[in-house]
This record gives sequence, structure tokens and C-alpha cells, in this order.
Amino acid sequence: MRRSPALFAGESISLDLGGREILRDISLSVAPGEVLGIIGPNGAGKTSLFEVLSGRMRPKSGSVRFRGSDVTALPLHARARLGIGRTYQTPVVPDELTVGQTFKAARQAYKPYLTRFDAEYGAELVGLDVDAEERTSSLETLNRRKLLLACLLMRRPALLLMDEPAAGLINSEVDEIDHLIRMLSKEMNVAIIIVEHRIELLETIADRVMVMDAGEVISEGSLADILADPKVHAAYFETVEEGALDG
Repeated sequence: MRRSPALFAGESISLDLGGREILRDISLSVAPGEVLGIIGPNGAGKTSLFEVLSGRMRPKSGSVRFRGSDVTALPLHARARLGIGRTYQTPVVPDELTVGQTFKAARQAYKPYLTRFDAEYGAELVGLDVDAEERTSSLETLNRRKLLLACLLMRRPALLLMDEPAAGLINSEVDEIDHLIRMLSKEMNVAIIIVEHRIELLETIADRVMVMDAGEVISEGSLADILADPKVHAAYFETVEEGALDG
């Protein structure tokens, strides 16, 4: 089956930090409604790649393109305004605020300012059912993730970069994340790139999987393809069995 044209792409991305090569000539793309999964052992460079894709870091070489335009020089906040959202492995919320205050801050983060109805839309979309007066510091991990995701989704992003959205969740909660990601991609046509080490989650949501090791892409294809790749077993699964997963 032919893929739709790419909404977002990284082309030949390389990154050095402190004189050390972190990423080497990485290219990827994702189309509207597609889910690209990324896995790799500790130190593979997955989070560093997200730093470049989201705009928190500038690559040494290569480019990032969104809707056909080069956004390599744009910082994170500028990319967010274009429709690129990012979540983090640790769902850090503003502990001094209530849920309602957090939504208000997100609604007024930049123009156009949104209404409380937009916040209600985001909360309903992710299934966040908590009191607006509740302190965010009292929320459990799943509801923290839902709150932060709702703040992103009320802006109707076209692309989500999701860094281990299942981290710290029990199996029933992972099922909720599974359902939410599939709804966003298949029903709302959101493009999603997800770093995740839970293979059982990627099995249900990922259209393609990319495997990284030591800052390079070593395999890409369907989950079945990468599971059968000897390079992947040597670099990732044998390491996983030794307990060396990263975030």
C-alpha cells in the first residue's frame, strides 16, 4: 500500500554534544494519521533525536521539515504554534496550580487565546475526569499525562512527538493510552512519532518501527520485520534482557 506524502520529516540529521557524536545521519518521516514507533537500547539517542525534532536543539547538520517548509531554525515554541506538540517521559505538571488554572495557563500561553470550551474539549478527548479545583500535585501519573496531553490537544496539533507515554503506568492504564493514540491517529488523522519500549503497545498502534543504536538507525519496517532482524536482536533485545532500557 502506498504511503501518503510526509507531513513531517527529518533529513540526514547529525548532532554533536561536547565534542561527542550523538546522532549520525538520521532520516525519518511520518504522514498524517500514521504512527511511527522508535525503539533502541540505553544511549541510542532517542531522546536527543526528539530534542532536535521538537526544536529544543539545533542539529550539527541535516534539516527538519513540516508541511513542506524547513523549520530547522525554529525553536520549540514556534514549532508548537505551527501544530507540533510534544510530550515527555516524566509528566511534570505545575504543582502549585489547580487543574483549572493549568488549563487557563495553557489557553493563554500564546495567541490566539482559547476559551474554557477548548479546554473542556481537550479534557473530554483524553478522558480526563477530575475536579477543576484539584491541585495537579495530587494527580496520579495517568491523570498527569492526560492533563498535559489535553493542554496540547485543545490546540489541534497535526503532529505529536510522544516520549514513552506508557512509562509508570499499569496494564489497564496502558490500554487507555493505546486507545487514545489509535483514536488520534486513525480518527483525527494526527501524525504521531512515539518513543516506547513496550513492544506490546507498539504492536497495536505502530504502522512502522524504527530501531536506533549508538546514534544511528539500524533497522526500519513493520514490527514483524524488525523482530526478525539479527542486528536488532544483537543491539536491542539482548540488551533489554539485561535490564538496560532507557527513556
